[in-house]
Amino acid sequence: MGIFTQSIEVDCTPAGVPIRLRWQGREYKLAAEPVRWFERRKWWTEELRAERGRGPGLVDYEVWQLQVKLAGVGPLRTFEVSRQVETGRWRIIRMPEAYRESA
Repeated sequence: MGIFTQSIEVDCTPAGVPIRLRWQGREYKLAAEPVRWFERRKWWTEELRAERGRGPGLVDYEVWQLQVKLAGVGPLRTFEVSRQVETGRWRIIRMPEAYRESA
């Protein structure tokens, strides 16, 4: 599985659900329902302490699996992306196809 930390642009519905992403000058549209989950991060290696009541973005980070097609056509690609809660920035964290293509 390819591991990345590359910034991308993601357009979302008013409810915050991704519908489209732009990466390397290309636009990808969702071809399947996105899946969301939260993962723990090793906050203690980056922060001196965790403030009471501050969990999202410090302890957990939001991850979305997006299955997309380039401009709505072409082969299906899977991106796993995360959104930084405080800034709203998105980044690619994994691309399963990138590993298969490089092997």
